[in-house]
Amino acid sequence: MRIFLITLLIAMAGMALGDQLEGQEAEVTAPIGRIRGKFMQSRLGRQFFAARGVRYGEAPIGEHRFKQAVPAKPWTTVFDATEEGPACPQPAAILPSEDCLRLNVYTPKLPSAQNSDAKKPVLVFFHAGGFYVGSAQSNLYGPEYLMDQDIVLVTVNYRLMSLGFISTGDAEAPGNLGLKDQVEALRWVKRNIESFGGDSGNVVIAGYSAGAWSVSLHLVSPMTKGLFHRAIAMSGSATYQKPLGRHQKDLAERQARLLGCPTNTSRAIMACLKTKSMQEFVDSFEKMFDWRYNPVLLWNPVVEPKVPGVERYLTDEPVKLILQGKFHQVPLITGITKDEFGGNVVNWVETERKGNVSLFTELNDNWETLAPIIFQYERITPRSKEISRDFKSFYFRDQPVSLKTVDGVAQLYADGLIVFSVHRLAKLIAAVSTQPVYYYEFTYQGRYSHHVWSDTKKPYGVVHHDDLLYLFNVKRYFPYFNTNDPEYSMVRRLTSMWTSFAKCGNPIPRDVEGFENVTWDAFTPENKKYMNIGDNLTMATDLYAVRMNEWEKLFPLPSVDTPGTNVKH
Repeated sequence: MRIFLITLLIAMAGMALGDQLEGQEAEVTAPIGRIRGKFMQSRLGRQFFAARGVRYGEAPIGEHRFKQAVPAKPWTTVFDATEEGPACPQPAAILPSEDCLRLNVYTPKLPSAQNSDAKKPVLVFFHAGGFYVGSAQSNLYGPEYLMDQDIVLVTVNYRLMSLGFISTGDAEAPGNLGLKDQVEALRWVKRNIESFGGDSGNVVIAGYSAGAWSVSLHLVSPMTKGLFHRAIAMSGSATYQKPLGRHQKDLAERQARLLGCPTNTSRAIMACLKTKSMQEFVDSFEKMFDWRYNPVLLWNPVVEPKVPGVERYLTDEPVKLILQGKFHQVPLITGITKDEFGGNVVNWVETERKGNVSLFTELNDNWETLAPIIFQYERITPRSKEISRDFKSFYFRDQPVSLKTVDGVAQLYADGLIVFSVHRLAKLIAAVSTQPVYYYEFTYQGRYSHHVWSDTKKPYGVVHHDDLLYLFNVKRYFPYFNTNDPEYSMVRRLTSMWTSFAKCGNPIPRDVEGFENVTWDAFTPENKKYMNIGDNLTMATDLYAVRMNEWEKLFPLPSVDTPGTNVKH
C-alpha cells in the first residue's frame, strides 16, 4: 500500500522529491513495463529516483551467447530495480552474471500530467575498463554528484572479454557484441526514458577510456543513427595509431586453446566456447595477455564483414569514415588528463627500488619486441623496428630505459595509450564537422588518485580516471566528497559543465557562480585551442605539440578521398 500511495502522489503532483522519501520505494510505468525503484539522496541533499539493474536485453546465454543482444521483452509483473544489478563476467566482479545486459536510471523528478512537457536532457554513460573489466554498478559510478544537476543519468553494462568482443572475421563471430549491447541500451533509452522524465530527443552519450572508444565508434556507426545528439569522449578514442583490422582470430584461437577447444575452424572454436562456463572465461583472463597485462587494449573492436541477417556495427576503419564525412555530426567534447597512463610507472619505480625484477631493464633489453606490445603499434615488421628506434631516440635521447629516463616511459605510456588517439579525434572531427569540438586537458591535482606512492600516499600526478572522481562517487575506492571538502569546487564545476553541454551544447553554463567571464572556444585545426581544467578554467593552444608532431610523423593519415577537409598530414 505504501508503494502504491507514493507512486500515486508523484504521478498526480509531479512533486519535487522531499527529504522524507529517501529509502522509500516507488513504481514507474514505462512502455516496457512497471519498474520498482528507490529514492536516494544527492551530495547536496536532493532526493532522486533510482532504478538499478533494469534489463534492456535478454540474457545472452545458451544459443544467445556470442549473438547480438535480443531486446528485453516487455514484462507483465513489476521489475524489481531497488537494489544493485549484476556485473558482466570479469575478474573480481561483484554479483557477476551473464544475465548482465542491464542499465541504471537516475532522475531528479518523475513526470506527471502537470509537468509532462518539462523533459530533462539525458546523459548515457559507458564505463571504462579496456573492454574486459568494469560495470555500471554504483560502487564505481555512484550518481550522487551528477544528481545535483537537472539531468537524467543512465549508466550501462555491456559484455566484456571474449564474451563481448570475440571476432573471427566471419559469420561465426563478426565481432563488436559489447558495442552492439550499447546500441541496444540506447534503443531502450529512446523507447522508455520519457517515463523517467528524460527527453528522448536530447540524449548525450559519454564514456571514459574504453567507454570513450565506444563513443568515438558510435559517431561512425550506422546502427546509432538518431539515437544521440551530443557526445563526450573522455580519455580515449578508436582513432589511434593502429588500424582496428577486420578480425582478432588470433585472440579467439588463444581463448580456445586456454579452454581446451579446437582451433582448426571458426565454427569449431565457437561451438566449443559455447559449452564453457562463465567462470572458465574469467579464470583464463590473465593468460590472454602478451606481457604483464599488456597490451592494455587487448580485445579490440573490429571492422565487421557483411553477414546476411546481421546488423553491421562498423563498416570501415573509423579514421577513414571520418575523413569521408561518414559520421554523425554532433557537438563533441573530448580531452585527456595531464598524465594519463604515465601513472603506470609508479609500480615500475617501486619494484626497482625494492630490488626486485627490473621492469625497466626487461623493457630495455627487449625494446623492439615489447615496445610495440605496450605502446600499441604494429609488431615484427621492419616498419615496427623503425618506429621503436624513433621512439627510443625521441623519448629517451637514445639512453637506456631506466630510472633515469622514467619520465620518457611515462610520457610514452600516456601518448601511446591515450593522448595521440584523442588528439587525432579532435583534429579529424573539427576539420570535417559542422558542429563544434571542445577540447580539454584536465590538470586539477586533488588529494586522491588512482596512482599514489606507497610511502607518502601522495598522487603521482593527474592520471587516467582521476577526473572521474569529480563526476561520480567512486565509493569502491575513494571517499565521498562533502561540501566542506576541498574537492567540492571541482565536483561542482565538472558536473555543471557536462550538464550544460547536455542541455544546450555549450559546456560553460550561464548564470552559474564560478563561470563568470569564462568562454570555452571550440577547437579548430587552425586555432588548436583547448581548455585547461585545473584550479581555474583557462584557454591554451597546441596541446603537447612537439610530442603530437612526432606521432603524426610516424603515423600519417591514410590516403582516402577527403573532399572538403583541411586535415593536414
